Amino acid sequence: MSLVIPDELLKASRMSESELMQEIVLMLFQQEKLTLGKASRLLSLSPIELQQLLASRKICVHYDVEDFRHDLKTLQKQGWR
Repeated sequence: MSLVIPDELLKASRMSESELMQEIVLMLFQQEKLTLGKASRLLSLSPIELQQLLASRKICVHYDVEDFRHDLKTLQKQGWR
């Protein structure tokens, strides 16, 4: 599914499309709607880069055992050992 953001919203927010996408992803992460792994993929950042961005915004990293297991499975699928 794609979401169309009206140009008027971009102009009013004074943000680029990528900046708005970043804000949406960070908001969803902060509300625990996205995992660290999913948020980093959506923003094309490594998990470490995302953690640095979160730290710069003073956003807590919600990373529990289930997140770890999910990330471990993803890494194994990608051939990491």
